[in-house]
Amino acid sequence: MTQMAFDLPGFDLDGFVRATLAEDLGAGGDITSAAVIPADARFAGVMDSRDAIVVAGLPIAAAFFRALDPDVVIELLTSDGQRVAVGSDLMRLSGMARGMLTAERSALNTVQHLSGIATLTRAYVDRIAGTGAILLDTRKTIPGLRSLEKYATRMGGATNHRMGLWDAAMIKDNHVAVAGSVGTAVERAKAAGIARIIVEVDRVDQIEPALAAGATHLLLDNMDPPTLRGAVTLVGGRVPTEASGGVTLETIRAIAETGVTYISVGRLTQSAPAADIGLDFQPR
Repeated sequence: MTQMAFDLPGFDLDGFVRATLAEDLGAGGDITSAAVIPADARFAGVMDSRDAIVVAGLPIAAAFFRALDPDVVIELLTSDGQRVAVGSDLMRLSGMARGMLTAERSALNTVQHLSGIATLTRAYVDRIAGTGAILLDTRKTIPGLRSLEKYATRMGGATNHRMGLWDAAMIKDNHVAVAGSVGTAVERAKAAGIARIIVEVDRVDQIEPALAAGATHLLLDNMDPPTLRGAVTLVGGRVPTEASGGVTLETIRAIAETGVTYISVGRLTQSAPAADIGLDFQPR
């Protein structure tokens, strides 16, 4: 498989690689490799998965190795978004040993974290297959990693919710408390010229005031399936509906079967365990 280009809008790959390596190298550099590995030594190895995973982050890992050895030879053996079995080889590389060993941890950390998110996301997507509901991620991301983490959820089959505070209004309980009512909050957002107005409601009696004021999307917060089903019926397709709050793999199927348009799950990025991925030296 040929090497994979990586162009993620709004994400500075070179800057991310530089900052991550600088954090690891500090002022003293990789003192272990400098002391133990001859300057002209070569390294050939394979990155492999010890788990069954959905892959995410391989092109970013490759960028770490290239940053320290521009002449490194990298062969990607699978691609982001692919489901692979336990023991699958993901990447084969050959280059200067010092550079490869210095970049190893940063490359692995990235692929482990993003593949963990993609794998958990795919489990949720699989659980609601056939219901018509669409899985959404949230803004519950590690500061500075939102673009990457939301990329990983897409590799797992989810759809991105808001990327930030700028691309849609989301009126939540605290906004309503300060504004005075759901209707007032929505009216103010509409008057400000905001096109997408998402409104969180945690009671069915808030639905009609939100819609009357101009909400374009309703987030039905922490409602059980019977309540969700009634809310979906009341909305009657006038706007998309989204179930949110405490959704787990055990509960998501019943939630999806209520007829909601979307289900948002914060734990995709907030709680996904890292995938077990390693890099093994292969002597020639």
